[in-house]
Amino acid sequence: MIQMIKNLLGIGPKVNIGELIANGATIIDVRTRGEYSSGHAKGSINVPLDQLSGYMKKIKSKEDPIITCCASGMRSASAKSFLKGQGFKTVHNAGPWFTLNKYCK
Repeated sequence: MIQMIKNLLGIGPKVNIGELIANGATIIDVRTRGEYSSGHAKGSINVPLDQLSGYMKKIKSKEDPIITCCASGMRSASAKSFLKGQGFKTVHNAGPWFTLNKYCK
């Protein structure tokens, strides 16, 4: 039960987000188009949370790493949970989009 709660909240072993990005992970920013246009992590793709289910068929492989982000980490946590529920294997919630900028070149 405790592990299930940790998984839902994205609490667990730390991953190297910078390494994932350097190795080609897909960054999905789930904020609205307006929020995204006001600033976003370089190389990220904007797929608002309410449109995520329609975007899944554009992701090449359920094995490829995906990093979700938003404004605070709440919507990206929901996106991570949704993607994991759809069978995507390696999904990480990076929380706020601006924390990714130090890794995006």
